[in-house]
Formats: sequence, C-alpha cells, structure tokens
Amino acid sequence: MKTIQIGIIGAGRIGKIHADNLLRLPQVNIVAVSDLFAGPELEAWAAARQIGLVTKDSKELIEHPEIDAIFICSSTDTHVPLIQQAAEAGKHIFCEKPISMDITQTEAAIAAVNKAGVKLQIGFNRRFDHNFKRVREVVQEGTIGNPHIIKITSRDPNPPHEDYIKVSGGIFMDMMIHDFDMARFVAGSEVEEVYAQGNVLINPVFAEHGDVDTAIVTLRFENGALGVIDNSRQAVYGYDQRVEVFGSKGSVAVTNDHPNTAVVSTADAIVSEKPLHFFLERYQAAYMEETQIFIDCLLNDKAVPVDGHDGMQAERIALAAKLSSRLGRPVKVSEALALLQQSAL
Repeated sequence: MKTIQIGIIGAGRIGKIHADNLLRLPQVNIVAVSDLFAGPELEAWAAARQIGLVTKDSKELIEHPEIDAIFICSSTDTHVPLIQQAAEAGKHIFCEKPISMDITQTEAAIAAVNKAGVKLQIGFNRRFDHNFKRVREVVQEGTIGNPHIIKITSRDPNPPHEDYIKVSGGIFMDMMIHDFDMARFVAGSEVEEVYAQGNVLINPVFAEHGDVDTAIVTLRFENGALGVIDNSRQAVYGYDQRVEVFGSKGSVAVTNDHPNTAVVSTADAIVSEKPLHFFLERYQAAYMEETQIFIDCLLNDKAVPVDGHDGMQAERIALAAKLSSRLGRPVKVSEALALLQQSAL
C-alpha cells in the first residue's frame, strides 16, 4: 500500500488538529513539523506521535526529498511564499484559508501551482459538514427547483483576542469568507454583486483596528438568486451555524448541531441544549473528512474538491464586501480589484 509522506508547517491549534487527523489514516506518515516557535513542548508533542523531525525552518520540509505533500497551517501572511516554494519543489499542498489577503498575491500562488502541476486544496472545511453537504445535494438534485433565496447565519460564541483582530484582515476576509464559499457551494452559482453593512456593537476594540463585529451582506448571484449572510462575533448562547435555500419547488434548511437532541418540558420551561460550543466541536468530523479526501486525491490522482479557484473566488467576494461596507453602496465582484486600486482603500 502506497504511503503519502507529509510535512506540516505551523503547529498551532489548527496544525495539531490536522496532524492528529492525518495520524488516523493508515496511508499517511508525518515526516516532519515546522514552527517558528518550535521548542521542547512541540518536540515532546511530536515525539508522542512518532514524528521524527521538528524544526523552526520550513525550508527543511519543503526541500525534504521524502515529503510528498505540505500542510500549510501557519499565519496567512506566510501562505503565498510557502505555496510558491512548495509548488516549485513539486510538493502537493493543503493550505488553510484564506490563501492571502491580496488578490494579486493569490493569483501568483495559483499560477505557481498550475505551472508546477501539483494539487492545491484550500481548507474550507464547512463544505464537508454533514448538514451543509446535504443542502448542496438537495439543490443539485433539483428537489427544491431553482434557488431563489440563500440565507446563511454564522455567529461565534466569543470575539477573538485583540492580538488576532489586528492581523485578521477584518470580519469579511477572516470570518465571513467561509460563508462566501458556502454561498457559492450551495447555490451552484457565482456571486455577481454584494452590498455589505457592518457596525461595532460588541467591543470598541474592533473599531480601533478598522473592523466591525456585526455585519450583514446581501448577495446577487449570476443565476438570479439572492442571498443574505449575517455574522456576529458574539452569540451568548453558543456557536450559531445555519443555512437555508428557498427555491421554486420548496426549501431545504439545516440548524445547529447540539450535544444531544433531548428537550425537557415542564410546567416552568421547555429546555434543550445549547449548540456545540465552537468550530472545533462543531466541525470535528468535517476536518477529518477534508483530510481524508485530500489524501485520497493524492493516492488516486484525482482533482481536489476545493481548489485555488475556489479560494480566489471567496477572496474576491470578501474584497467586494469590504469595499461595499466602506463605500456604502453595492459593489460588483468583477470591479472590486480595480476599485481597490483606484480608491486606495
């Protein structure tokens, strides 16, 4: 049985999640892990998983002759150079979202991948969630007819730390980019135009860094459908993840996952569990499946299900939303880059 040799760049929370998922696959061997802050703690973590090489230098992984594929789980500002280096070295690539916060840089990364002929999968893990996959299947099967309205709700249980807010790229590129990808995924159509509004209703620290913590975006798709996405950085009742597609013949909707579905009814109240706390709990199975599918694509030389084009399209929508929010008007996705360059926003 062929074994895929893996190197992981970035050993933070998401890098370790991918590592543990990869170790569950019999066709995978993790050769090395790199992290700028590698030290005794990471070495002990790696040793417990029989990962032989721990280094601060990502080039050791990229140039390693035994490694077939690189998982890029480091900060977003490192993604493009790492993708380019890995592609030039002939390594297949799994990269966390977004590819970058600069469309031209993303284009350069994708060009390097295409030139090298390697595979690039982007970590839009929500596509692999059991609920959202079913929504897409129902739409594709034609069960609800032509999509007319897509509604997506995504609200975090708690806002991120200020250190993260400063470098996140803002709510549209950091948080809502998942929902932009989901909108394309379930609608089966590209987004043509966006109109975004945002405000700071939770913590003034977002305003200090030119960001908002609450936002609504309306979408117009190329197939004529309309969409609404709402995001909040703080839902006091837990991680709120819902999708509905309304069509000409019906609708399909999915609600939150819960620790259990028990509903306790008494004279005083009707009580059920809060949603699963956050993305690690909510999308645990989705992370595993996206990893399995990536490895299967390498083993059987198949196209990856979420490629550089998907990453680029989500970024283009996010840029249009960011510009729309600042300009106070709808922005076509096709004009976003030129508008950015002209306005220097």
